[in-house]
Amino acid sequence: MTALAHEADEILLGFARALRAAGVHVTQDRTMGYVEAVALVGLDDRRATYWAGRSTLCASPDDLATYDQVFEAWFNARDGLPRPRPASESTAPVLTELPEDEGASGQDAGDDVVRALASSLEVLRHRDVSGMSSADKRRLAALFGGLRPESPLRRTARHRPWHRGDLDASRTLRNSLRRMGEPGEIAWRRRSLRPRRVVLLVDVSGSMGAYADPLLRLAHRFVVSTGTGSSRAEVFTVGTRLTRITRALRVKDPERALVAAGETVPDWSGGTRLGESLRAFLDRWGAGGMARGAVVVVFSDGWERGDPGLLAEQVARLHRIAHRVVWVNPHRGKEGYQPLQQGIVAVLPHVDHFLAGHSLATYSDLVEVVSRA
Repeated sequence: MTALAHEADEILLGFARALRAAGVHVTQDRTMGYVEAVALVGLDDRRATYWAGRSTLCASPDDLATYDQVFEAWFNARDGLPRPRPASESTAPVLTELPEDEGASGQDAGDDVVRALASSLEVLRHRDVSGMSSADKRRLAALFGGLRPESPLRRTARHRPWHRGDLDASRTLRNSLRRMGEPGEIAWRRRSLRPRRVVLLVDVSGSMGAYADPLLRLAHRFVVSTGTGSSRAEVFTVGTRLTRITRALRVKDPERALVAAGETVPDWSGGTRLGESLRAFLDRWGAGGMARGAVVVVFSDGWERGDPGLLAEQVARLHRIAHRVVWVNPHRGKEGYQPLQQGIVAVLPHVDHFLAGHSLATYSDLVEVVSRA
């Protein structure tokens, strides 16, 4: 193998690793198929390289947006390949992310570029979304497609046949009677499982304005990924009033869904009356069944203009009927944070999980917590 072919393989394998880090399920077989396909069409043909990867590395339509974003950031930042436009600062190799001793270790320049680009995506996943540039926000929006929320499961009163578990005496007896009383195989059963509802309450007040867009993108992923009917996630916005936006977020295209949600919510960047909004939710939706036995996630920084005592009372009421209450605070993961806001102090005794919510990595952690609730 020539040095040029060796460098081409490293470029393609590095792209596959970056795509996997962005959330696309890239297996070893798909990676090798991609390398073989590019070997046939030629790496110097950017369009053919693009379609070869799209055909071999993407497993579902949900992967296409992430693939396009990573492909643009990867190949347009590399010398020696077709570049229809200059690479922006947000997509250029971040060589400063590497330790100094690795940069001076004498390895090939290609290795440095591969590591730097993969590191750039990882750094983006952990950055605070409130301080991102417009270009980085567009890259981050594509990475939301890699999130795969799953509804938590609950056991029902009904049973289903199973190969082990509890003895199914009735079915065992019926089988024996069919054989005129002759003993036969013992039947077993187990409790059926059904998806548990997930309810998201998103604070869209002025103090949460910088996080509203990514939080609604996360809510959209929950709505389109958690099934239909009674198991579908429900989304409300809270501020000076309560607004249900589930129907707006059912549109599969995230950009159109966010536009529809923006047209539905009347109190963007207003005040915060969490206690009154939660009371309205519980009176109209929660106690009647939507929150009963559900996993309820509240996204808020806890800046409450109303009575903190009312907020504590309503969260305690919510905790009594919900299966789990998760409070997500964007400031929770920042260095030096202390839960000193009156609203946070009031609700902490009544929540099951208190999580950070300022980056894509923390949203991935939240998805994991909800799926295991």
